[in-house]
Formats: sequence, C-alpha cells, structure tokens
Amino acid sequence: MSLPGIRRRDNGPDANAHAGPANRGNLCYIHDMLTAITRKVSSALANCELSFIPRQPIDLEKARAQHQAYEDLLDKLGARVVSLPEEPDLPDSMFVEDPAIVLDEIAVICPLGTETRRREAPSLAAALEKYRKLEYVKLPGLLEGGDVLRIGKRIFVGVTQRSNPEGIRQFAVIAGRFGHEVTAVPATGCLHLKSAVTYLGRNTLLANRAWFDELRFPGFEWVDVHSDEPHAGNALLLGDTVVFAESFPKTRETIEARGFKVASLDISELQKAESGLTCSSLLFEA
Repeated sequence: MSLPGIRRRDNGPDANAHAGPANRGNLCYIHDMLTAITRKVSSALANCELSFIPRQPIDLEKARAQHQAYEDLLDKLGARVVSLPEEPDLPDSMFVEDPAIVLDEIAVICPLGTETRRREAPSLAAALEKYRKLEYVKLPGLLEGGDVLRIGKRIFVGVTQRSNPEGIRQFAVIAGRFGHEVTAVPATGCLHLKSAVTYLGRNTLLANRAWFDELRFPGFEWVDVHSDEPHAGNALLLGDTVVFAESFPKTRETIEARGFKVASLDISELQKAESGLTCSSLLFEA
C-alpha cells in the first residue's frame, strides 16, 4: 500500500467541455490519499466477544487512550484518518475491519460470523459509500474482514469460525469481476486468518504457521513469530513501516533483523478484547 501520492490522468480531447478557465487542458491531476476509517472505542467494550482468550477487566479510559495513539500513528504515517463516533451499544464496533472489505474498485459489506455484531455494518456502509460502490455478501454466507489478507490482486481468505465457504464463494465471485484471485485458507487456533499471518512487504509474510495451511501461500518468504509469542502474527503495513504490538519484543527483533522498519505501539488494553493492529482500521486510497 502506497502513501499519499499524485497520479496523472489524460482525459483526451473532450476534457475541456465543462472545464473552467483554470482547469482547461488535456491533463488533470487526481490526488490519491491513503484513507483510514476508524471508530471510537465503545463504552460497552468490556462486553466484547471473545473466542480464544479468557475475559479480563478492561480499563476503558486506557483502551481509549491506546486507540487514540493508534489513530495518531496512522496520521503520522500519512493517512487521512476518518474517525467515526462510538457505537455505545455495540461493544466490538471499533473493529471496523470486520464488517467490510475495501478493494480498489468497490467495498464489500459482510454478514458477520457473530450475529450480535451484525448491527455494526449499516453505519460503516454509510461511511464507505462516499468512497466506493457497495456490494454485499448475503446470508447464509458469513465473512469477516479479519479473515481477508489482500496482497495486490491476490486475496487469501481464512475458513474459520467467523467466515464460511459460502461467504468466501460469494466474495470470490464479486472480487473476481475485477480481476482479483481469491484463495480459501483453512485456519484453526485463532480468531481470524490475520491473527496468524500478515504481510510485511517485500514478498514476506509474518506468521504463526501452526495455525493455518501454509501451502496455500506458495512463493512467499517467511518471518516466523517467536515460539514464546504465538499471537504475534498480526502487523499493519503502512508504506514502508510495519506497525507492530509492543507486547511482542522477541518477534519484533526478528522482523527488524530482516531489515524491516518497525513502529511499536502499546495496545495491551485493547488486546484484552482480542484486538490486533489491522482490525481497528479500514485502509484504502481515495
């Protein structure tokens, strides 16, 4: 994913028809900016869904401060942050990655694998329709964005408790219309596929390979999480910077030893809600 840039478009000889004096000419410039949609932490966060970790008390103000630091870092790294207001009755609603998948061409709204979370989608769809045409995966299909790892035109989708084969089939049909190749990846032992594997750049994956079928990823290089840090497979790539959880120092050392630039972030309170780095934002160019 690139940082904000400018691309040139040649509009051809008819471009002047409705142009004002300052805009006449065959070339116009469209500013592409990396956009990050986030949502403020819900007052009900302590009632979040949990699948693979035990419930612990969550300090709401500390969680909010950590989420604000996350938004600030996105901004620092060049993203235009669009922060949606909290949904006080929806505990997991800060995890905006799950109800939607944003491609270059469209946004796909998903029926979440947890029924209690499906009310998160409408307000997120309303925010996204300003930037993309919307498509929908429909029940009985289930799909969550945390299971969707996009690397260029290749999209890997976890078959998990939250995303089923029918949801993946529908998504593959939608994405296939725009030239995207979708590969289903069985995953176990973790909430989402991206709990176990994410992209660092330079054709390299960060992974806990015990939790998914690595044979579905031919041709990639690997950075393995440290054996003491099995949950360290989630990282967020912005430009040339890997945003990484401060709580996994041994895996960070391995990532940096491979020559990647890392920015550490304390999300310890958010991790009590089964949070990673990717799940709290939707990143796309607009």
